[in-house]
Amino acid sequence: MPQFVDEARVFVESGKGGSGSVSFRREKYVPRGGPDGGDGGDGGSIVFVGTPRKSTLLDFKHRPKLKAQPGEAGRGKKQHGANGRSLLLEVPLGTQIFDEETGALLFDLIHPGKKIVVAQGGRGGRGNVHFATATRQAPDMAEPGRPSQSFHLRLELKVMARVGLLGFPNAGKSTFLSRVTRAHPRIAAYPFTTLHPHLGVLILGTPPDEKEIVIADLPGLIEGAHEGKGLGIRFLKHVERTELLLHFVDLSAASEYDPETAYFIVRRELMLFNPELAEKPEILVGTKKDAADPERLARFGILARSQDRPELAISSHTGECLPLLLARIGSSLPDFPSEVEDGTISEEPPVKETV
Repeated sequence: MPQFVDEARVFVESGKGGSGSVSFRREKYVPRGGPDGGDGGDGGSIVFVGTPRKSTLLDFKHRPKLKAQPGEAGRGKKQHGANGRSLLLEVPLGTQIFDEETGALLFDLIHPGKKIVVAQGGRGGRGNVHFATATRQAPDMAEPGRPSQSFHLRLELKVMARVGLLGFPNAGKSTFLSRVTRAHPRIAAYPFTTLHPHLGVLILGTPPDEKEIVIADLPGLIEGAHEGKGLGIRFLKHVERTELLLHFVDLSAASEYDPETAYFIVRRELMLFNPELAEKPEILVGTKKDAADPERLARFGILARSQDRPELAISSHTGECLPLLLARIGSSLPDFPSEVEDGTISEEPPVKETV
């Protein structure tokens, strides 16, 4: 399994332009051949492009210096130097490019296939053939190539998912994702089995009106995450692009916290990290209903009513209430029909492969 890297620092440098040539035509039987120095080639550029084929910035972890090819110098007989080869760098969708020195956001790659030139290659210099005039028929000058551009950049990935799964470690997020999509996150009975975001594609509706919804299983929060504890800010920044949050609360007797405490700890971390995150639409979900402690289930109902939320408890293991949750997900997204067909969840849901 590839290592998940969501931040990288790189030095990029475009290629400098090739110099123009100073040359004169000298051939037998061709008197006064005149200047024939060719132009230099253009230097290559550094180009970034967002692609869904990538999901991590791992490629840049051991490749901190990225340089494009310089242009070749011009030659006699008006020969143009070869252009330098540009460096096309693929990054995951959701990658932001910052100026390392100023911290300014330069580009945000959220559209697949869109190419961004971050360092323009130098233009090639003109050969002396361009400087001949009626009064200066043998110019002995040519232009040097334009210099390269170089920058220190910071790449930061924020996953592109419409729905994010919130909750404490072991709240049932990974199991839910593996049930309703074909994603295969790591699942175990101990905390922090999810060490980086997993993406899955949920398909709701029926053809031709079916909709694809990308869901992110995000690492579990703990108290103090906004200060970097646990997975801290490395997790919280991935919530910023989501449109809808599913807040999972563990109802089983094995849970360390009661439903109210678990819910408000996570809400507090969101607020302290970025108050705008706390304003995102949220669906409160009780999990592990098949193993729920009756007292916790009752307290979850009190919590849901106090937050003016439906009392929605599910079991990803048995499939209980999963169709209702999926319908609520669809109706909570702005471009989805207000009513979603409330079907049943089969053992193999009709979904596409993991992003």
